[in-house]
Parts: sequence; C-alpha cells; structure tokens
Amino acid sequence: MKVLLLNGSANKNGNTFTALSEIARQLEKNGVESEIMQMGNKPVRGCIACGQCKAKQLGHCVFDDDICNRIVEKLNEADALIVGSPVYYGQPNGAVMAVLQRAFFSGAQVQNKPAAAVAICRRGGATAAYQTMNMIFEMKNMPVVTSQYWNIAYGLAPGEVIQDTEGMQTMRVLADNMAWLLKKIHANGNPDYPEREEWQGMNFIR
Repeated sequence: MKVLLLNGSANKNGNTFTALSEIARQLEKNGVESEIMQMGNKPVRGCIACGQCKAKQLGHCVFDDDICNRIVEKLNEADALIVGSPVYYGQPNGAVMAVLQRAFFSGAQVQNKPAAAVAICRRGGATAAYQTMNMIFEMKNMPVVTSQYWNIAYGLAPGEVIQDTEGMQTMRVLADNMAWLLKKIHANGNPDYPEREEWQGMNFIR
C-alpha cells in the first residue's frame, strides 16, 4: 500500500513539507509506504475545457508541458492521496487546484482511493482552503480521511509549523486513520469496494 503526498507549495522545504513529512513518518510506523511529490515553482496550466482528454480517451491531459501528467501517473499507482497546500487569501495555492482539476477530469484513476487535505496557514483562512480541497475528493467517490480536528497546522517561517504541537499531532492521527482504513480496504488481498450505480447526470437547464 502506498500513499501519494502532494506538496502543493512552491517552497520545497517549507511548512507544508514539514507537515507532510510528519504524516509520512507516521505512515511508515504503521507499515504504509508513502512518497512526497513536490509541485515545484514552474508554471502550470489551468483547464481550458478543450475536452480532448475525453474525446480521445487519453487518460491524461492533452497538454504535457507541466507536472499534471506526472501527477496522473503517480495517482494511478498510489492507493491513497493526501494533498497539502499553503493558504493564499483563504484558498489553496491556485497552482495545485489547477493541476488537480485537470488530473481528475482527464482520467486519473482515483475512485475509491482514500484521500485527505492538509492546509497550512499563518493565521486565518485555513478552514475555507481545507474545505475547497475536500470538495474534489467527494465528487470522485474518494473516502475522506479525518483526524482529531481539521487537518490544519499553523506557521509562517519555514519549519515554524513544528511548534504547533496540536497541529503536528493532528497530522499523526490523520496518518494513523489513513493506515487503518487502507488496511481494512485491502484486508483480503483485493480491495473491497462497494458496487455503485451507473452515474445519472442531469443538467439544470435542458
């Protein structure tokens, strides 16, 4: 079992990385492998609604000039996902949301895979950012993994988040819950997923 930890911060070793590293260490203690993938600071595209990923059944975004399709590949290999992001104006980093929207829409295999969001902020706006990230998981039938509190930690200077002792404990409890759920799902060797109805989409305006 492997969990992909996506660091949605442009800072490689900032507070988001520190929080995800705490999760990774706790997952390892539970016998679950993890990988922290860095978004980086290179430009990423937003979705332009061209529909080519669906029309050509690519299973990935038609644009291959940024990190999006590498994330798709990692998501397809992983059994679970945790996305961490700093908070900008009460929202997640726009780059990580742009990439997740493209990855999930273009065909990343994420259904039934447990997921969680982690928001890191200086002072405020973390709950709004946290909720925004969770919404994409809920639309893709991904069980949302919780902790003892919302998955939020506080800090400004790199590494300062480690001083938020409750926040760090929340990260460890999140890791424990993620490991527990993964072990339950894979207890019989093959994932035990529920049967689902065929999707019945309906537009409000016909």
